[in-house]
Amino acid sequence: MKICQYNNNQAGAVADNQVYPIGAALVRAGHVRSGYTMLEVIDALANKPGAMDSIRDVAKSGTPAALASVKLLAPITNPPSIWCAASNYRAHQQEMVARVKSTGATQNMSKEDLMAEFFLKPVSSIVGPGGNVILPKVSKHVDFECELCAVIGKTAHKVSAAEALDHVFGYLMLWDLSQRDPWGIGRQNTRNMRKGFDTFTGLGPWIVTAEEIPDPHNLRFHVDQNGQTKMTAWTGDMICSLFDHIPFLSGCVTLAPGTLITTGTPAGVQRLAPGDHLKGVMEKIGEMELRVVAET
Repeated sequence: MKICQYNNNQAGAVADNQVYPIGAALVRAGHVRSGYTMLEVIDALANKPGAMDSIRDVAKSGTPAALASVKLLAPITNPPSIWCAASNYRAHQQEMVARVKSTGATQNMSKEDLMAEFFLKPVSSIVGPGGNVILPKVSKHVDFECELCAVIGKTAHKVSAAEALDHVFGYLMLWDLSQRDPWGIGRQNTRNMRKGFDTFTGLGPWIVTAEEIPDPHNLRFHVDQNGQTKMTAWTGDMICSLFDHIPFLSGCVTLAPGTLITTGTPAGVQRLAPGDHLKGVMEKIGEMELRVVAET
């Protein structure tokens, strides 16, 4: 199932180019309150008996609207945290040596040491499908990055690799917009600031529930910049997979429902300029577009 947020912060399910009002159905069934957030919807669908069954037949949830007629929003705007894997594709490690004078140290790290490079992005940086990425005046160089992101459904604390995907509610596309200059050349401990500006985390186009993606490590995707393909990738090229990420993170912190774990960008990141148009297409998930504008 494709779970979206649309129009006036309504929860919907996308099917056959229609959006069905599953939020209203969940309220009627008593699974979420009126005035719910998407975090509450995800928690209910993942953890409340009967919640998912109550909306599985989307045609019974209410009168649908044409997908083309609604405004899609970020599918979650209040995740408990956004955990981001760093340098998780070999080819991206190599391109960053030339791009920002990275030391290349991550290329020789063990998996555990590489995962200790996880960083957090602020919730205030989230932007949804069709949104504007604003290039800050202070920025001299901003790149796009695009990656697969997992959404935690069931609370995870010290889980094993074998249990890892049992705690995933679904998957979406995450854009990790990244300032390189200033504060990025030869430095890594500035990631939270350089990647945390407003509009620097694109989420969408919706959350595809986990049963539709049994193997998240076998997805193809690409990114077009101004109509030209700049990034092509396969999630199977990750160094550390979600079988590594979820046990590692849950061994350090408790992962609550709605937590986002994004798996790192492949190679092919590109510099942005005002007026750019970005389009990402990810197998089994869908496509999402962003526009790039200058700060005024």
